[in-house]
Amino acid sequence: MAKQRESRWVKWVVSRIVRFALWLVTKPEWKGTENVPAQGGVIIATNHLSVTDPLTVAHFLYIGTRRWPTFTMKDAVMKIPVVRSVAKSTGQIPIKRNSADAVKALGEAEKALVEDGSSVIIYPEGTCTRDPELWPMTAKNGVARLALTTGVPVIPVAHWGEQHLLPYGEKKPHLLPPRKRVQFRAGPAVDLSEFRDQPITTTVLDGATRAIMADITALQAEIRGEEAPTEPFDFRKARKKRADSDNGKNNAGA
Repeated sequence: MAKQRESRWVKWVVSRIVRFALWLVTKPEWKGTENVPAQGGVIIATNHLSVTDPLTVAHFLYIGTRRWPTFTMKDAVMKIPVVRSVAKSTGQIPIKRNSADAVKALGEAEKALVEDGSSVIIYPEGTCTRDPELWPMTAKNGVARLALTTGVPVIPVAHWGEQHLLPYGEKKPHLLPPRKRVQFRAGPAVDLSEFRDQPITTTVLDGATRAIMADITALQAEIRGEEAPTEPFDFRKARKKRADSDNGKNNAGA
């Protein structure tokens, strides 16, 4: 029997606070909720637009699909006293980057999926997109590794609209009426059949990650009614190019 990871009363209080707050400032539109399994372990892989979208993603999952959201959260967030208490009481999973604890967090996520039958939300990009047009960018391989290790389905979810509530890099949210339209679309489970039952190599993980991100991007293109880029924005390459350019300018001025 799956373990109850959350405190029932904290879950009740938090869900109602979030629902009320989002009702005041957003106008949600949800499609594809039937694609999220009603029970059992499932990975919800979604794009990342704004620091506010964990709230809208949680709202979509809990109200739209009746699944409790379990996030893998940056450890820095868990250092905020109130947030830490709420996160622990609601079954969230902290992750420390570039440390052995990241492996421990992956094990905790596996346990939540396989033993507890949880719905675990993963942002494959690892951070808010830096694509100039806000398309999903290149992703890390953690979501693919988790999917192939556990064998649970990966449901791609795309959303659009949170950037109007609080654009990345800004500190002051846009809370004045009218309420911001926030659209969600969940697709069928990503087809990872060609990658399963294979040794988990970098090549296999890269391929599975691209498949997951392709489905998320296609869903966002449907929401936006636009054509997505043929190649996703690579934040690492862009940052390196900018650093090389800055070094070149500094050397030229020396």
